[in-house]
Amino acid sequence: MRSAIFAVIVALTGSACQSGSPPAAAQTSAAAKAAAAAPAVTPSPTGGGSAPQGTYFTVPADQLPHLKIAPVRQATWSSEVRTTGTVDWDNDHTTQAITQVSGPIARIVVDTGTRVKAGDPLLYVASADITNAVSAYRKAKNRFDRAQRILDRSKDLLDHKALSQRDYESAQADYNDAATDVQTALQALKIFGVTQSEIADAEQQNVAIRPELVMRAPLAGVVVQKMVLPGQFIQAGTTAAFVISNTATVWVQGHVYDKDLASVHVGDKVDERNSSFPEAFHGVVSYIGAMLDPVTRTTPVRIVTQNPGGLLKKDLFVDVVIHDKTTRDVLVVPTAAVLYDEQNFPFVYLQVEPGKFAQRLVKIGGQQSDDIQVLDGLEAGDPVVSQGSVFLQFANTYKAETP
Repeated sequence: MRSAIFAVIVALTGSACQSGSPPAAAQTSAAAKAAAAAPAVTPSPTGGGSAPQGTYFTVPADQLPHLKIAPVRQATWSSEVRTTGTVDWDNDHTTQAITQVSGPIARIVVDTGTRVKAGDPLLYVASADITNAVSAYRKAKNRFDRAQRILDRSKDLLDHKALSQRDYESAQADYNDAATDVQTALQALKIFGVTQSEIADAEQQNVAIRPELVMRAPLAGVVVQKMVLPGQFIQAGTTAAFVISNTATVWVQGHVYDKDLASVHVGDKVDERNSSFPEAFHGVVSYIGAMLDPVTRTTPVRIVTQNPGGLLKKDLFVDVVIHDKTTRDVLVVPTAAVLYDEQNFPFVYLQVEPGKFAQRLVKIGGQQSDDIQVLDGLEAGDPVVSQGSVFLQFANTYKAETP
């Protein structure tokens, strides 16, 4: 009789687990009646203790294959700190693109999401600043060429005793001043971002000066923000046109409570997960804040994280697990072995002898992977129900409710 009842409970609960939804009301009612009618709970031979500690279940031999038994085992764990974090751009590889001249935007050649290399054109600005700079460079170059010719001629005259030393030195001073003016005008063009080929074009005389200056990407990455429109007037050195970031790496800004600070170090490896993605992301702690947030009572921790495929986006929330480099020996059981009673106390089903199982209250600690730490209540080697313990709890619950 008891064997048949247990088979009904296992079948109904197993069906619910496979379908991902609870059994129908009629099935639950039938299981409840069967569980209530069966003498599934027998007083412990040893007696004493609270109800969860002093009773056991006798499971028929033909139903034991439905349960899996696992021993309490020792494991070596690295210390873990679990927290949450927010994704941010890697500020070491993120910058704003700002033009060096004032004027209206003539045309924009990139948009948000465009991948660029360092030096690629972003937009063109029509500005009198660039025409004035090119004009100044041409004039300086003309004076330099003239001073060069005069110096060469003066040197020849000096060699033939047809020029005084004083006049030669004056020509040499004019040449040096002209060379300085050329370098000054050239540096102004380079500050504007003018390339060497464009400088060569600017040296051509009697050619119209192009009034457009190109803004180029300061680094390789993705245009993550576009903040200007065609025709907009931008100010030199102040108007940010784009934000470019290399999204191959991102920063995850974690938040660590003061009780966990001693377990977090620069260089610790970190795993980050988001329920939207099946795979985990990996990073390294690069910075631990020097100040505590008075509102959240947490310390900011910066984690440089690899971002393959660019899946991690700015402001995305992730679950963070920081792995300390130190290790410790712990007692563990499978996570599925731990259940909770009506007072929310954790317990496991301990196999006291073949076919007999007793509830044992335990004190649990942290969790890693599919194992949970046991701080008190069990010893290494104790056999516990690792799969099917919910069936025992189900039967025990209905038995306890029977008048």
